[in-house]
Amino acid sequence: MNLAVFASGSGSNFQAIAQAIAADKLKARLCVVISNAATAGIHERAKQYSVPSFTLNPRDFTEEAVYVQKLMNILQQYHVDFIALAGYLRKIPTPVLSAFPNRILNIHPSLLPAFGGKGMYGHRVHEAVLAHGVRWTGATVHLVDSEYDTGPIVLQEPVPVRQHDTPETLAARVLFKEHRLFPEALQLFVEQRVHITEQRTTIIDGPLPRGYHRPKT
Repeated sequence: MNLAVFASGSGSNFQAIAQAIAADKLKARLCVVISNAATAGIHERAKQYSVPSFTLNPRDFTEEAVYVQKLMNILQQYHVDFIALAGYLRKIPTPVLSAFPNRILNIHPSLLPAFGGKGMYGHRVHEAVLAHGVRWTGATVHLVDSEYDTGPIVLQEPVPVRQHDTPETLAARVLFKEHRLFPEALQLFVEQRVHITEQRTTIIDGPLPRGYHRPKT
């Protein structure tokens, strides 16, 4: 798997992926990082792992077609065949979705379909979870389609909401789950163990990657 990571923030999920690769838990190669923000921390993390990074903000282009072409040129230049969205706050253009069918994964900090959709990202999600008084939240890895957070779910893991949680304490526990779940989901695609039928995915039976375990139920 030749992997591109798209991120808008610090890139902690990028680092989790890089560490999983280094530990031989994920059979992938980090090829390139794309961000919409020049000041995003993901650039420094990419530099630490000697991964080239680029800033491409669609708002900087007068024509979407020019932006899409530049993005596609970078993906082709680095021979990318799979994309991971790790806190990326821009919608993926239709031509990119068409070029990478069922090969774009996103990580979301809730148990989708709850607390997803446009504008639901980062602390906004955790604030909404606490405001609604739900008892469980979690992390979801899903395939990306043309809408926000509606693609087929690949993996989910719950996180309990504690009585005295703040958005910060809850975010920290959810992020811990994200860092384990995202590399695991990517490895399932490496092993071709994800079967997709319309809006549902089925994980083909088999041993999980070395070092991983199934969550207790």
